Amino acid sequence: MTAITSTSRLARLRTLTLTGIATTGAAAVALTLMPAPAQAAEATQVKTAVVTASAHDTQAGQSGTAGKGSASGTAGNLDGWIKQSLAIMKAKGIPGSYDGLRRNIMRESGGNPNAQNNWDVNAQKGTPSKGLLQVIDPTFNAYHVAGTASSVTDPVANITAAANYAAHRYGSIDNVNSAY
Repeated sequence: MTAITSTSRLARLRTLTLTGIATTGAAAVALTLMPAPAQAAEATQVKTAVVTASAHDTQAGQSGTAGKGSASGTAGNLDGWIKQSLAIMKAKGIPGSYDGLRRNIMRESGGNPNAQNNWDVNAQKGTPSKGLLQVIDPTFNAYHVAGTASSVTDPVANITAAANYAAHRYGSIDNVNSAY
């Protein structure tokens, strides 16, 4: 009877172990394939931007003039905001690259231009970090780049001011690899 019981226990243990491994593997696959909220939002924005740009290009083609951003493909999405900021940065002599900006944006806000941090030390002092690169109002005001909107949550103004700040403090936004 003891031999049967230990054999049954081993068989049951093997079954439970395999079931656990299979369940864990399925969960890992599901999490890997599921887009993060920022990725899902960006995909939605890209889809919307493509439709908007197509309609705008049609109107521009009929009138003979290209609208702002239509020729360069800088529609209202993360890719477009970064490219617009890079053009302004280049004109103003502010260093930085597409990859450096995107890496920092994804870490700071997940690509959400309306992101606001209401829990860190700045927020506790009454000045929450806002926008794509989580800039506080005093920093935005000090490093705002002429020619961009005066709103800290405007994507292009936020990116450009943050890159200007990072250039003064770290040499370039490309040198920033953590909260700054």
